[in-house]
Amino acid sequence: MALASALLQVMMDAVRKTARPMVRDFGEVAQLQVSRKGPADFVTAADVKAEQTLFELLTKARPGYGFLGEERGMVEGTDKTHTWIVDPIDGTTNFMHAMPQFAITVALQRTDHDGRAEIVAGVTYNPVQNEMFWAEKGKGAHLNDTRIRVSGRKDLADGLISTGLPFLGRPGHAQAIKDLHGVGQRVAGIRRLGAASLDLAWTACGRYDAFYERGLNVWDVAAGVLLVTEAGGTVTTVDPDGDPLNGKQIVAGGPDMQANLRKVLQAA
Repeated sequence: MALASALLQVMMDAVRKTARPMVRDFGEVAQLQVSRKGPADFVTAADVKAEQTLFELLTKARPGYGFLGEERGMVEGTDKTHTWIVDPIDGTTNFMHAMPQFAITVALQRTDHDGRAEIVAGVTYNPVQNEMFWAEKGKGAHLNDTRIRVSGRKDLADGLISTGLPFLGRPGHAQAIKDLHGVGQRVAGIRRLGAASLDLAWTACGRYDAFYERGLNVWDVAAGVLLVTEAGGTVTTVDPDGDPLNGKQIVAGGPDMQANLRKVLQAA
């Protein structure tokens, strides 16, 4: 059985406590109070409540750490070297439609004295399926109590690839179609399930052979980048020398599959 550090226990306890009312709400989606945040980009009362719960629990456990959340933005802490990066419900649209493909995801970013930042711990939790993906820098990646590894497949023709597509009101539709056309002709299958954090977690445990998407945000990918790399995978941007942590471009997977997929995307 894998043993999580005290830091990871703090993170996992926070997401489990946050998930309890969320699971109850999930069973009663017709009762949710919903407001519009943007075209086809809904935010529910559960989303706001979940981020507040995470903020309170993580701040209590580690006073002074900064907090970057999808809903409230950046909250500066007295400790400038540590920042929580949080998405309280990744896959909100799935959640609203009673689809069990959503997650709470939390990462911890550490910044050194030279200003270099890295993700040192991350958790992604699907509360409906009770799957806790977790990783710590240099200590491997896990699903619940089991160590996980990326898929060993190498050829695109054997690959099951995950991606995301821009929805109403978001840019990038033309590029997404080009990407789908280029990738779809070369792989065994493509899936689009609507929660990037879980796409990365599923890539880390080998359910997907690779994942790519454009137009994400740091809270969508921070924990997942660590999960994939600690599971033996590679994560880059599509273009050379970009930073996948900002989410603007990301390609993740086993080293060979990821490299082959990246070449196709660069040509798209």
